Amino acid sequence: MKLILAVIKPSKLDEVREALTGLGVEGMTVSEVKGFGRQKGHTEIYRGAEYTISFVPKIKLEIVVDDDISDSAIRTIQETANAGHIGDGKIFVMEVSQAIRIRTGETGSEAL
Repeated sequence: MKLILAVIKPSKLDEVREALTGLGVEGMTVSEVKGFGRQKGHTEIYRGAEYTISFVPKIKLEIVVDDDISDSAIRTIQETANAGHIGDGKIFVMEVSQAIRIRTGETGSEAL
């Protein structure tokens, strides 16, 4: 199993969720986060004053998938979240050694 952690633009969330659901992903955790990468934030003008926003709002998706669909899920996120601009996001992939469904005690793939 793989844990796929993706940081994407908020405007891409619905599109990515629909694409992953169509792929067979049955659950995900979504968090509103702030951060910066190469874009180093951005400037805005409020009531005539310009100020710098160091941390840009993003969405963090966390999904756990079987190894057999992990490559497809990664490719789907990459293609769907890509707007061709700096700040489109990042994807991180980690091994998951165990998953347990608390309610039933199911483990492994059955717990997903």
